[in-house]
Amino acid sequence: MRDTGAVAKGRKRERSEAGARENSRTRRTRQARQPVGAAVDGGYAELLPDPERPRGWTLALDGAPQSYVDLDDPAYLDFAYQRRLGHIADLAAPPGRPLSVLHLGGGALTLARYVAATRPRSAQQAVERDERLVQLVRAELPLDRNWRIRVRGGDAREALAKLPDDWAGLVIADVFSGAVTPAHLTTTEFLGEVRRVLAPGGQYAANITDGPTPSRTPGSGGGQLEHLRGQIATARAVFGEVCAVADPAVWRGRRFGNCVLLAGDGALPVAELTRRAAGDPHPARVESGRALADFAGGAAPVTDAAARPSPEPPPGAFD
Repeated sequence: MRDTGAVAKGRKRERSEAGARENSRTRRTRQARQPVGAAVDGGYAELLPDPERPRGWTLALDGAPQSYVDLDDPAYLDFAYQRRLGHIADLAAPPGRPLSVLHLGGGALTLARYVAATRPRSAQQAVERDERLVQLVRAELPLDRNWRIRVRGGDAREALAKLPDDWAGLVIADVFSGAVTPAHLTTTEFLGEVRRVLAPGGQYAANITDGPTPSRTPGSGGGQLEHLRGQIATARAVFGEVCAVADPAVWRGRRFGNCVLLAGDGALPVAELTRRAAGDPHPARVESGRALADFAGGAAPVTDAAARPSPEPPPGAFD
């Protein structure tokens, strides 16, 4: 008769030894990885290895973190604002259904990878003006060959104008020149082009950054979050429905940070987005309807004639 106790102990010892060998390989892999840097059109880009995830990388531009990618798990979203954009992509159509997605701003293509992993066979286009950054990302963080992601160089608004009507189920705007969104991507005219490209029922999501006005006391109201209020007013002037999600401290004007705006002409998934945002590692609050209109106050929609870039973040805002 076989000694099942001895066999079990032997198997346990084998698993332990195998685990130790795997942990050793993982440690060597992590130790071997070094930052990768290159001069790009927008400054100096670095890919920084994550010591906690064997194939995780943070893209930083001039020292400011921009994107995070885990090559082993493209559905993993590390940055809070990207998790919120991921929720929007999840809720844009029934689970797993392919989407046509336009990404204005490429970076490390984090959201394009996420959609490809969670919605196979999705047709995606990403527009990134910094072509040297695209070359770095393609070389160091390669895309799966089976993903239908087309990356184009050029200006986001110019690329948008070349797309046919009703092409996209979802447009995601995450465009920064350095640390600010260019003025021509903040206007009613720009959003009019986005609306033209969206298919019926399609949605527009944008990453907006803003924070306390230096000359005022944080949380005092008045001129606080002028850029964010203007962007909400601009979206409400173009689309039938608008909501936005941000950290409560950002809503109160107590710190500089990200707000993700969602707009469309049909009903928005406000209730489910609220539930998901509240359950995130960094909980966020969704504003919509009358509360969002009250927050925007008397802000006027932004037009091409009066547009300004988004505000520069203060030093250390994203440390």
